[in-house]
Amino acid sequence: MISRPEIAGALQASGDDTLIDVWIVPGARTAGITGLHDGALRVRVSAPAEGGKANRAVLKLIEDLVGARTNLTRGAGSRRKRVRVAGRTPAVIADALFEHLARHPKSP
Repeated sequence: MISRPEIAGALQASGDDTLIDVWIVPGARTAGITGLHDGALRVRVSAPAEGGKANRAVLKLIEDLVGARTNLTRGAGSRRKRVRVAGRTPAVIADALFEHLARHPKSP
């Protein structure tokens, strides 16, 4: 299982917000956060990578996990993205993501 410090490596404070480096896997059979990919949080979504559907699915998944607004700041047309989470510190986000991974250890 991925550790809190490993998760924290994908997070960066930006004022009162946190930036998350994300690597997405669109069109996955199941959605969820499954670990790291090259220093970024690997997020699987069932939505296809067309018309922004996968981007919206990633933002919704992260919003649901951390309970805060998100927006895409970089990588709209790429698998590697940067997501801004409003009003949450990296420590709070790392805890939420770690708890999610602990509850779902066998995510694909």
